Amino acid sequence: MKKLILLLTILSVSLVHSQAFKGSMDNKLQIGANIQDGATGINLSYDYGLGENISVGVSSAYALSINDAIDADFGDRFDIKGRFNAHLGSVLDIDDNFDLYPGLSLSLKNFGGHVGARYFFSEGFGVFTEAVFPIAKYDANDLKPADYIHNQFVVNLGAVFSL
Repeated sequence: MKKLILLLTILSVSLVHSQAFKGSMDNKLQIGANIQDGATGINLSYDYGLGENISVGVSSAYALSINDAIDADFGDRFDIKGRFNAHLGSVLDIDDNFDLYPGLSLSLKNFGGHVGARYFFSEGFGVFTEAVFPIAKYDANDLKPADYIHNQFVVNLGAVFSL
């Protein structure tokens, strides 16, 4: 009986061990909510590891619920961006399951930055949150109300999967 308990303990510990960012050729898919002033929607992002602490990817968001005072068409509701991340989880040596990643992005709406964190509960599943902010807005002097969608401080949160 002791051997069976020891075997089950070893198996459960080995299955629970995960790593938030593995480095080169790591693939992460994030799906979650996009929350901002005047709109909420869905966010989808994919990151590909280029090196031990660097990844590139693409992120897209679509605003589903918009304040009634804002007249927004599909182009106003949708944003897509290319992104670059610097993964600091292994540098900070906090926990293998945790990753902190600041980054930069270039989108249809602006040039911006983000700071995100991921925590993995298993090898393939975890949670994430990101704070996204514009650094330079396109046509900053001539913004109509719909132009503020995806062009302001945004919070993304949801599930992350290792592919």
